[in-house]
Amino acid sequence: MKVDKREVEHVAVLARIELSEEEKELYSEQLSAILAFFDRPSSHVLEITNAFREDELRPAFEPDETLRNAPDRAGQFFRVPKILD
Repeated sequence: MKVDKREVEHVAVLARIELSEEEKELYSEQLSAILAFFDRPSSHVLEITNAFREDELRPAFEPDETLRNAPDRAGQFFRVPKILD
């Protein structure tokens, strides 16, 4: 992906920084090189396998067991401080 000088200027305005013409050119080249790096396919020395386990059905925790260490509760629910008026 090519980042042109106009895009660098736009980001500089958003970041509220002033850039010289030389810096705009330099950053355009550097950002283009960084983004080009992500276009390349990645490879691995070792074969990668899925490390996730299979989903299996398990019994759920009882509400009293789940709420045992809760600092505050209302029946079978966690009680949390109000954040909106």
